[in-house]
Amino acid sequence: MSSIGDSIKTAMPNEMKIAGTYTPESQSQDSGDDMVGDVATLEAQSNAHFHRLGWKRLTVVLLVEAIALGALSIPGAFATLGMIAGVILTVGIGLIAIYTSYIVGKVKLAFPEVAHYADAGRLMMGRFGYELIGVMFVLELTFLVGSHCLTGAIALLNLTDNGACSIVFAVVSAVILLVLALPPSFADVAILGYIDFVSIMVAIGITVISTAIISGNATGGISAVNWSAWPKENLTFAESFIAITNIVFAYSFAICQFSFMDEMHSPKDFVKSIWALGLIEIFIYTVTGVLIYAFVGQDVQSPALLSAGGLMAKVAFGLALPVIFISGSINGTVVARYIHGRIYKNDVARFINTKKGWITWIALVAFITVIAWVIAEAIPFFSDLLSIMSALFISGFTFYFPAIMWFQLLKKGKWYSKENMCQSIVNALVFIIGIVILVAGTYAAVVDIMDQYDAGNVRGAFTCAPLE
Repeated sequence: MSSIGDSIKTAMPNEMKIAGTYTPESQSQDSGDDMVGDVATLEAQSNAHFHRLGWKRLTVVLLVEAIALGALSIPGAFATLGMIAGVILTVGIGLIAIYTSYIVGKVKLAFPEVAHYADAGRLMMGRFGYELIGVMFVLELTFLVGSHCLTGAIALLNLTDNGACSIVFAVVSAVILLVLALPPSFADVAILGYIDFVSIMVAIGITVISTAIISGNATGGISAVNWSAWPKENLTFAESFIAITNIVFAYSFAICQFSFMDEMHSPKDFVKSIWALGLIEIFIYTVTGVLIYAFVGQDVQSPALLSAGGLMAKVAFGLALPVIFISGSINGTVVARYIHGRIYKNDVARFINTKKGWITWIALVAFITVIAWVIAEAIPFFSDLLSIMSALFISGFTFYFPAIMWFQLLKKGKWYSKENMCQSIVNALVFIIGIVILVAGTYAAVVDIMDQYDAGNVRGAFTCAPLE
């Protein structure tokens, strides 16, 4: 791949200057004009290479980043919450996510210098907000890579009938994620997105068909499946919020929206992307949750592909490998670009077309992937890992941060004015939802992890035992 540079801008305009190209020629007093010209050329070439996303490609990249593990957790959430609550929450949270993504996009248009979520944090809360959201941004995306590493290991174990130590498969999964995260341009990754999207849709389709056949051939047929319109019996607070946060996880695309929009050649077209993405997600998640839960019932597993059973589960996991690894690698690329851009904001190394740029880029991606692998091994159970991420991070990136952005950055006039009253109420409710998810979701995840360990339902961390 021909890579010219990283156009990442991780700070305000006065921090976006490049000190020089650091070549022997540029260090000469007589070559000052050449140095400026070289940097200007690199800037122009970088913009040409990175600013290639149209709204359709943006939709594909967002689909790749979003529709992966989220789709695999929805049927399990339906089994906990029941069919009615599952559908209402899946559709409702999806519509809220579309609205908050619209807010994020409006902030990007109003403040074009915002290249990552942390930059928006600076606008809201100064340096403290920049650092706080920067840390949350890095942790969330690293956790996401870890969740894909875990899912990749589960898939490989399933495909080989636990043919090797689960740690070995986790390492293989991490290596694949590392390699796919190396291309630094999202426009290049978008090409893989078409494969990615077909991959998850076919895998889900096979799971739906397989579970339908299994239930149809069972005693009593599909009508005998023990699904319910209502929450399961003896539902605990922790179980219910684990399910809710798993649905929240499925709509986490806002976290990368600033980064992706920074590569658009026509950023105003973002509205088309978020509506297309949001409606596609709502449809896929609702249909997937309803059908798989209706065909499997309370015994549905998470990730849902495990419910296909025997050979068909292997086929489904095999077909899902592209989405597991491509989607996971995009998160690694985003977080690496953020960190790399901060480290080298005044250094030509941020243009990843020099020896120094490539060495530091590869080392950073490798470091992030290793940390993600450690997370996958330390929290080796799928639903709770997704729940932790939803509670601690997505609650902010998808809910309360966009609400704060509207009040602080977009609102014109008093919040209680006739023009603002409706949006003020909506954003206040979104803020409250985010805080509830943060507090209750974190509590539920911690309680559920402790309960599972006490009951011996999960394997220990960093062991060769099969993953569940």
